[in-house]
Amino acid sequence: MDVSRTIVETVGKLRQRRTGPLVLELDLTEGLSEGPPADPVTALLSMRKPRLAEVLSGLRRARKDPRVAALIVKIGGNPLGLGTVQELREAVVKLRAAGKPTVAFAETFGEFGAGTVPYYLASAFERVYLQPSGDVGLTGVALEQRFLRDALARAGVEYQLGQRHEYKTAANMFTQNHMTDAHRESAARIAESVTEQITAGIAEARRLTPERVRELIDQGPFIGAEAVEAGLVDGLKYRDEVYAETVEDGAHLQYVSRYAKSALSGKLPHPGADTVALVHGTGTIRLGRSGRSPLGGGGAMGSDTVCAALRAARRDDKVKAIVFRVDSPGGSYVASDAIWREVVLAREAGKPVIVSMGDLAASGGYFVSMAADVIVAQPGTLTGSIGVFGGKPVVGELLGRLGVVTESVAEGANAGMFSPTTAFSETQWERVNAWLDRIYDDFVGKVADGRGLSRERAHELAKGRVWTGADARAAGLADELGGLEDALALARRRAGLATAAPVRTYPRMHPLERLRPAESSEDRSAALSRVRLEAWGPLARLAGELGLPAYGPLVLPGYWTVR
Repeated sequence: MDVSRTIVETVGKLRQRRTGPLVLELDLTEGLSEGPPADPVTALLSMRKPRLAEVLSGLRRARKDPRVAALIVKIGGNPLGLGTVQELREAVVKLRAAGKPTVAFAETFGEFGAGTVPYYLASAFERVYLQPSGDVGLTGVALEQRFLRDALARAGVEYQLGQRHEYKTAANMFTQNHMTDAHRESAARIAESVTEQITAGIAEARRLTPERVRELIDQGPFIGAEAVEAGLVDGLKYRDEVYAETVEDGAHLQYVSRYAKSALSGKLPHPGADTVALVHGTGTIRLGRSGRSPLGGGGAMGSDTVCAALRAARRDDKVKAIVFRVDSPGGSYVASDAIWREVVLAREAGKPVIVSMGDLAASGGYFVSMAADVIVAQPGTLTGSIGVFGGKPVVGELLGRLGVVTESVAEGANAGMFSPTTAFSETQWERVNAWLDRIYDDFVGKVADGRGLSRERAHELAKGRVWTGADARAAGLADELGGLEDALALARRRAGLATAAPVRTYPRMHPLERLRPAESSEDRSAALSRVRLEAWGPLARLAGELGLPAYGPLVLPGYWTVR
């Protein structure tokens, strides 16, 4: 009898999980990952982060799913870029419009610190709750720049850098001791544009006037009770109280990314279906393969990896359009040019290429984007920076002070040109400037061709200036405002595909793509106790043939997966 009762109860629980109401969870404490990991280290470091594309896909599916009863999102202190925040806000607003309750919870929006962007994200939700001990650091937007020229000079270091042109200010921290007029003008407009976007978003979502929001920004930060009184949050509650209010008896909790993947459970993709290719280009652009940036701070967009992905998508007869997701501050000119060429070839092959810009698509990030049929950017995306700088630090004096003696022998007048121990000669400096002029002319010419602008107009928009996505669209450097889901929908329309046409990520094989996450916060602990070893074998190879996640070049006897 005990065994029978256990079986009945287990079957009942499984039926409830499959048919009962769902409350979707999203934990942003660790932030989000932009694309698939490019190397094992990145895979391990990002295993706790939901993937943006999966979150957006899950929220889109939830709009039409009668089982989904609500969405709860925990907003943490790990900063998200403004473009990512605007993508999430758009998805939440559409979910609200579909009649689904949405709840944002935070322990604090800035603990004795700025919290403007996290609160801007939270404001899109129907209800916003704050832990009673928390604060709302709604204080506005500030761009701060430090200049190292004088400090480096005291240490005996001089930077010899050339730039094209006055708005290309990335090198100013080494060559100036204050903001130039062009630097200040550009930074001021960025801060103004971002503030306009945040003010308008909060005002609309919280039913306040933009003027009132600007007053609140000037009065911030707020302690919890003050935030409630000002209409910025709906109540002060602890996490358990938020869940008790939102999750009805019998409802099942499930993470959004897990919910997105469950749409494909039990069915394999049709091998002959026409599809949209999604290619990710994330991080500093460099020659070679994608992976960890040698400078730290995230991944690197390798020209070999991205070019191969674009080539594979171009040659695949089932791929009818390509969405190229770019989130990059730039990097190598030569690597950027190689990727640009693959975008051109894809268009020449008759496949529409839609670029979706993330938080940042500047300098080389714009270079790889400018040949696309359509550029889609968020209003808060930072893009443009059409220009170039280059040079070297000269550390000979510093080394001398430290007692380091450098001697060299060379054959060739310029053999030691790039040595950091000596300054450029006049002739060498002329060669550096010729190199900078060539790159800038090539960059501006390709912008003019790709964007349908005169060369004079392209130069006026270039000069190294950084634009927000909203200003870039007004200037003709971008075509539409929106996010990844908008770009995918546009690609389907351009290719004449159905609105539900599948999306395939390129490159199709990634090392250690992901340890399978728990379904919800409730069974995370239980999942960690159900670790089992799965053998590498025919099933993995079959998954690769079907375009499913596999573990490609990292061939191991087995791999650990969390169930």
